[in-house]
Amino acid sequence: MADPSFEVTLASGPLIATAIHDGHELRPDLAPLIALSDAERLREEDPFTGRWVAACPTSIVVRSSRFQVDLNRPREASVYRTPGEAWGLLVWKSPLPDALVSRALAEHDAFYARLKAIFDAKVESYGRFVVFDLHSYNYRRGGHDQPEDPALCPDINLGTGSVPAARAREPIERCLSALREARVGGCQLDVRENVKFRGGYLARWVHEHYPERGLCLAIEVKKFFMDEWTGAPNHELIADLGVAFARAASAVERVA
Repeated sequence: MADPSFEVTLASGPLIATAIHDGHELRPDLAPLIALSDAERLREEDPFTGRWVAACPTSIVVRSSRFQVDLNRPREASVYRTPGEAWGLLVWKSPLPDALVSRALAEHDAFYARLKAIFDAKVESYGRFVVFDLHSYNYRRGGHDQPEDPALCPDINLGTGSVPAARAREPIERCLSALREARVGGCQLDVRENVKFRGGYLARWVHEHYPERGLCLAIEVKKFFMDEWTGAPNHELIADLGVAFARAASAVERVA
């Protein structure tokens, strides 16, 4: 059976947190074929998001790199093949053999089969579930001293683009309010909805398969809590963000 290298913590309650781009590991059969350095890979991964899953009792943290298989993209697009699919990066020294692509697709299948089992159990027990889908994003692609326009780069972007129109807004508003009230590094956060991102494949999958019972909040945190070029973390900010997400999860659970 394919092993997508993810860790699951199961607990009671309808809240689930995921960190599907936290990982940096590569299978031994892929490592010699990748054209990117560890630092280049790390820059496009979402390090430290795995620490924030403690906001919810049930959690899933993926340890394998998104360059092995991207679980936030549809199955057919989950393996980066061209620079156009990977921020202009040449990922592989040569095209991947079909057998290795098939192995990655099997990992994608296994992950979503596991998600379905977890979500089905939550629906059976609680009638519903909410996913905090945790990610981060770069905003200094031009260089350390060249941040993108703050008007286009909130500290936290809440992606709700695939939430069915008929779903109640209250859980979303509760999440936004709780995050806006938080203090991270002593400062209030700029939290907005669907500015930078509208949510990826995981969120769409949840809303397609559980349109009335599942809610996925795709949370993208600007990498102000770390140096996106060196990977160096600010542990105080990371911890403060964890507290903010825990409070947001509690606020959402009351109305979900």
